[in-house]
Amino acid sequence: MFRGSITALITPFRNGKLDETAFRSFVKWQIEEGAEGLVPCGTTGESPTLSHAEHKRVTEICIDAADGKVPVIAGTGSNSTAEAIELTEHAKEAGAAAALVVTPYYNKPTQEGLYQHYKAIHDAVDLPIIIYNIPGRCVVDMTVDTMARLAELPRIIGVKDATADLARPMATRLAIKKEFCLLSGEDATAVPFLAGGGHGCISVTANVAPRMCATMHKAWRRGDLKTVMDLQDRLMPLHQALFCETSPGPVKYAASLLGKCSAGTRLPLVEIKDASKERVKKAMVNAGLVN
Repeated sequence: MFRGSITALITPFRNGKLDETAFRSFVKWQIEEGAEGLVPCGTTGESPTLSHAEHKRVTEICIDAADGKVPVIAGTGSNSTAEAIELTEHAKEAGAAAALVVTPYYNKPTQEGLYQHYKAIHDAVDLPIIIYNIPGRCVVDMTVDTMARLAELPRIIGVKDATADLARPMATRLAIKKEFCLLSGEDATAVPFLAGGGHGCISVTANVAPRMCATMHKAWRRGDLKTVMDLQDRLMPLHQALFCETSPGPVKYAASLLGKCSAGTRLPLVEIKDASKERVKKAMVNAGLVN
């Protein structure tokens, strides 16, 4: 069972190319700071603009740099089922602990189409799969009934829920009659998600505040609600600032303030506005991450 603070990793670029040195160092820093899991090649990692070779290389570097210290859940989703199978096969070969598979975007499959997409990946690759349900990016929303149906397959083990619907974790838990990993995909609602039965969060904010995010989740598990709320109050302005423009623009700028990588993104994402930079920097100062 995956739990706690799991970082949805940014992908550092330098002069438009993958910055392997920065990425390897970033992964190691995340582990040193207490991250309980890592997700390369998700939305935050700009997977839509990575070539297949880059996508696979990012996964390989992450697994190698993590060196078994924390689980790596490789992003392998696509709106092409065949492509998702190929990327999931690679993740398995590279040594990933699981695959994070986003609902197919743009094609707008029906619930039956969603079921058959995930079943095809499940049947093709012997690797645990976490469903990534993010209607705001993909338009489609997997229903609880479809998720419960998929959960009957042995290697469909959990969900990254980015619906921001705080009734969803409770409804999912009640509908699925077995252990099923419930991970929030929304930093700002991570604490109430935990209260609804969640196990952790695949976090954007953890890119720049890994220790604080991990400490908050560990405090939750030991029932230290004062520490949880103190940390959540400090982090909330940062959660909000990191989505003042399309992610990962703001979080990559925040990482650049820490000297971890350049702020560069790939088109069609562009440099965030000066007003957004000021908001991000103010939130970083408020959280005690920069002076």
